[in-house]
Formats: sequence, structure tokens, C-alpha cells
Amino acid sequence: MRKILTALCAGLLLAAAAHADNQYKVLVLAMPGKYHYEYIPVARDSFERLARLHAFELTYTSEPAAFDGDLGQYAAVVFLNTPGEELSAPRRRKFEEYMKAGGNAMLVHRALIIPPNTWPWFEKLVGRAIGVHPMLQTGVVDVVDKNFPAAYGLPQRWLWSDEWYVSTNPYNISVKPVLNVDEATYDPAKIWPGQVATGMGKDHPVAWYHHVEQGRVFVTALGHSGEMYRDPQYLAHLMGGLYWTATGKGAAP
Repeated sequence: MRKILTALCAGLLLAAAAHADNQYKVLVLAMPGKYHYEYIPVARDSFERLARLHAFELTYTSEPAAFDGDLGQYAAVVFLNTPGEELSAPRRRKFEEYMKAGGNAMLVHRALIIPPNTWPWFEKLVGRAIGVHPMLQTGVVDVVDKNFPAAYGLPQRWLWSDEWYVSTNPYNISVKPVLNVDEATYDPAKIWPGQVATGMGKDHPVAWYHHVEQGRVFVTALGHSGEMYRDPQYLAHLMGGLYWTATGKGAAP
């Protein structure tokens, strides 16, 4: 019996120590959509591995009811392929209050797209409005800011396949680009019948960061398909963005 109790106490101490080692807590909202659903279990597995590797506590959910709780416990809230329109009006207010109190947000791919005037505050949080986009194609991503953590795991010229979102700036928001896509490496006009797509030219950001209210915001337009969430370089991109969002650290001068 004494050996059992000793082993049990040791296990509890180890569990407590492991819990104490967590540096911060992150909420990831990943809801299924018409074109984005297969990513959820793959991304969950990858985020859980990142949490274990980098010692942070993770709440990964597809339920917006998570916003009914205490958001103040989270160092960052991640909208993973989930636009803000999925939140009810009371939950939107809670999230705004979280950001005004110094909360931080990370927005990934589909989370950037919200119908105009649905929630103007969230549009400003994104920092850009997303219109039509060409079909998924392979292109080359250029690192614009090599001193930002979301670029640390990437080469200067990175071969990647994605939906190259075309954005506008209706609210005249100032953001700091991290990655651009080189439009010469894919066809910006390749789109579905009945639609028209044009490129943005040389200045075509696909990842950026800025500050909103009292908080930090990191945005990446990359991450369309489930397999991407198994790619080491893409995961390094996400982890770098998440690390800065949650802590404000890591960016070189």
C-alpha cells in the first residue's frame, strides 16, 4: 500500500509540475464550414503537439460557446478557418471587451473573410477585406520581414500552394507585412466560370501583424487544406505567429 501511495503522490507531483510549466494559455476556435472541415482533426493534432513541445496550455474547440467563459484566462484567441460572423452578438461584445482589456488574436485563412458591414470591428481586426480569390495554385512566397517570428522557419523564397487571397483596405488600416506572394509565379486570373479575378501587383501580402485596441493581432491568409497542417514549415509559420501574439516576444529589432 505504501508503494502505491508513493507512486500516486509522485504521479500527482509530476502532473502538477507539468501543469506549472505551461507558459500561457491559448484558445483555438476551429469550426467546420462548407469548404473547410477536413482540417479540424489534423490541425488539432498538430496544435496539441505544438502545445506539448512549446509548453503552453491549449483549449481547442469547435464550439463558440467557449466565448461565454472567461476569455481573460487566454494569452491569445485563435480563429482557425473560422470567421467572426460565427459568433453571436453577445459573444462578439465579449471578444471586443477581451481585446480592449489587452487580449490578443491570431486569424488564419478563412477567418479573414467576413461579409462587409457584418461586423466592422472584426473587419478592422483583420486589417484587410478579402474579395474573390483565384483557384488554389502553387506559387512563391517572399519573406518581407525576416525579423518576425512567423518567418523564422521559412526560406527567403518559399514554394507553397494555396488560395492567394486578394485584399483591399477599406478602413485604411496600417499593417506590417511579413510575407508577400509573387504574382509572377502563378496565374492571378485563374478562377471559376462567371467570376473575375485580378492580382494586386508587387505588393500582395499574405501574412501581416498590427495592434488593435490594447492587443496584438497576427494574420495569415495561408492554410486552406488539411494536409498543410502537417507541413513542418507551415507549422513553424503558425507557431512563430502564435508565440508573438501570445507573448509579444521574439521579433528581432
